[in-house]
Amino acid sequence: MSTEPPPPVAPASSTAEASGVADLIPRGLRVGAAFAWRLLVVGAAIAVVVLLATRVADIVIPFLIGLILSALLVPFSGWLQRHRWPKWLAILTAWVTVFAVLVGLVLLVTEQVRTQLPALKDQTTQAVQSAQSLLATQPFGITQDTVNGWVGTVTSWVQQHASDIGSGALRVGSSTVHVLEGVFIVIFVTLFTLIDGPRIWRWVARLFPRAARPRIDAAGQAGWRTLTSFIRIQLVVAVTDAIGIGVGALILGVPLAIPIAVIVFFGAFIPVVGAIVAGALAVVIALVFNGWVHALIMLGIVILVQQLESHVLHPLLTGSAVKVHPLGIVLGVTAGSAVAGVVGAFFAVPLIAVANSMIGAARRYGGPPSPPSPASPPDEPAPEPPVPSAVAPAADASDDVRGDRRDR
Repeated sequence: MSTEPPPPVAPASSTAEASGVADLIPRGLRVGAAFAWRLLVVGAAIAVVVLLATRVADIVIPFLIGLILSALLVPFSGWLQRHRWPKWLAILTAWVTVFAVLVGLVLLVTEQVRTQLPALKDQTTQAVQSAQSLLATQPFGITQDTVNGWVGTVTSWVQQHASDIGSGALRVGSSTVHVLEGVFIVIFVTLFTLIDGPRIWRWVARLFPRAARPRIDAAGQAGWRTLTSFIRIQLVVAVTDAIGIGVGALILGVPLAIPIAVIVFFGAFIPVVGAIVAGALAVVIALVFNGWVHALIMLGIVILVQQLESHVLHPLLTGSAVKVHPLGIVLGVTAGSAVAGVVGAFFAVPLIAVANSMIGAARRYGGPPSPPSPASPPDEPAPEPPVPSAVAPAADASDDVRGDRRDR
């Protein structure tokens, strides 16, 4: 009968030496090191996800746009279904309404630009002449010869880089194909989310281990509620900003008032930063085509609308639905624009709000209620209530009467 050799045992001296070295490291440093390597792992995972997303941006960006539109369409479709609309008719109505509004805005902007283009040419010529006369004075001292020299430099640069410009035009053609592909992805994402959104989410939750599914489901539900609340709030804010600035530009006679309102509407979906940039564009257009007096009035209108948004709309509508500090919004928009440009700035705040809500819900999740243990003893029956003292003497007296009758 063969016997296996016993496993080697570490010498007591090496174990004691290791424990002694660990005791020499301060506890704060050990805790900091534990946090540091975990943060490095999480950061590396996030970096890998961002890298993969940038590699397949032609799919990720339309998918995210479809999710945001779905967050707007699903509550609308649910409201119609609660009012006794058939599901297919509610879905079709919600989808057609939103896309009809988007197409209508594009057509409206195109029509106004086309009708105002001749007048804009004359105003642009006058604005350029005024700018040239202003720049020719001191302290600028930019004469016509200086401007002609700049124009000649730009012309020679264009002639030297004509081949690069042609290849850029080819890239624009290929990007048009990608845009059409993205439109189809957006359409399919919104339709399938409207038709079978809960079932899709259950399929996603089943990809995780069984023990983690309830927590993942709770986090996902919280993230979806936050996203729908964020989209509704930003929609109200965007409409208010667009109406305020657009009507102000229309009253002042600023050209392209409707395109300015549309730009403000879409810019308001980038909180804080988008509204400021869109308002600055309105002020610049008023300065170029209407003069500095109208530009100052336009600046006052933009500031008034921003104050209304910051001090009335957001405190009244946001509440506890979207818990993101303004500093986090500014930093998130800056980081998103640095990573992915305008697209990153647009998606930064929704992603931060949803991630914040999901992490908080996962941290607060306590699990399903535990069933009672089978080994616990059964409940004892409740004792019978005592006989009231007022009834006891009457019972005793009746017993005495019956005893007297038997004795007789």
